[in-house]
Amino acid sequence: MESTRAPSVAMEAVLKPSCDLPKDMPKIRGYDFNQGVDLHAVLKSYLTTGFQASSLALAIQEINTMIEKRLEPVEEGEGNESETPKSGCTIFLGYTSNLISSGVRESIRYLAQHKMVDVIVTTAGGVEEDLIKCLAHTYLGDFSLPGKELRLRGINRIGNLVVPNDNYCKFEDWLMPILDQMLLEQNTEGTRWTPSKMIHRLGKEINNTDSVYYWAYKNNIPVFSPALTDGSLGDMIYFHSYKNPGLILDIVEDIRRLNSQAVFAKRTGMIILGGGLVKHHIANANLMRNGADYVVYVNTGQEFDGSDSGARPDEAVSWGKIRTDAKPVKVYADASLVFPLIVAETFAQHVDKLAAGKKTD
Repeated sequence: MESTRAPSVAMEAVLKPSCDLPKDMPKIRGYDFNQGVDLHAVLKSYLTTGFQASSLALAIQEINTMIEKRLEPVEEGEGNESETPKSGCTIFLGYTSNLISSGVRESIRYLAQHKMVDVIVTTAGGVEEDLIKCLAHTYLGDFSLPGKELRLRGINRIGNLVVPNDNYCKFEDWLMPILDQMLLEQNTEGTRWTPSKMIHRLGKEINNTDSVYYWAYKNNIPVFSPALTDGSLGDMIYFHSYKNPGLILDIVEDIRRLNSQAVFAKRTGMIILGGGLVKHHIANANLMRNGADYVVYVNTGQEFDGSDSGARPDEAVSWGKIRTDAKPVKVYADASLVFPLIVAETFAQHVDKLAAGKKTD
């Protein structure tokens, strides 16, 4: 006779009793479009949506905490006499060059324009692509455009973006006289150039309100790029070294200046888009103060290969680059998708307070 009861082993496996969950544990619920279309409410609902939506919502909360602390007044005597903190939280922003090539550039420019961040770290491409865009356009192409055909046509591809080679020729024509002048000032006035001083000068010379580095110059936001020669800028410096040799860039002065931004800060926040040099350079500066207080990573890197780019924030805690009591957030996403949304829900919500008294003209 066939049993009418399921096997006990199956019953016990499937219907294993649950332990009680904490009463304050968030319940999963997404946005109800019967309420109408409200982008702010949609993004707020991400906190209880799950997966990377919840990570994005936590990143927004973490950055809003950075902003709240940044707006706190700094008491006299904090820090030392020469490196007094300028705000309650020094915000470090790092990003890779592809984001400047893309339309994320405009979100970054907005932050520099209104002096919403205190320190920028980027790659050579993250500098030159911004300046080149002031001279000529980057265009939308396709990821599948064949490299051989593009090369024959003098077109360069960055993902699904395309940049004519002529753009870099225009950049050379613009940059060479500036390098000549920098060398002259080095030789006649004793100017000691560093990558950050060079970027400051280029921001002044470009004199274009579309430029991130124009606003960094106007608002005196230091921009660090220890691998400044790894790109078109390096190509031009290489050619210039034959035409008019002798220009020197000092990276020692810059590392002291960058690390001091962290060491003498009251608190620090790190917002890092992408990986590689920019991620580690900011994190290592924060090691000098026993770790950052607030952290948001946005990247698509994975940790299985041991790369710093893919490392989760907890790895940086082990090095002392993030404080042990911090609540860092990593969003596994393409920054072009999520960073404008993050800015919309954080810095843009506080623009009046953050920009008060800052240069924006």
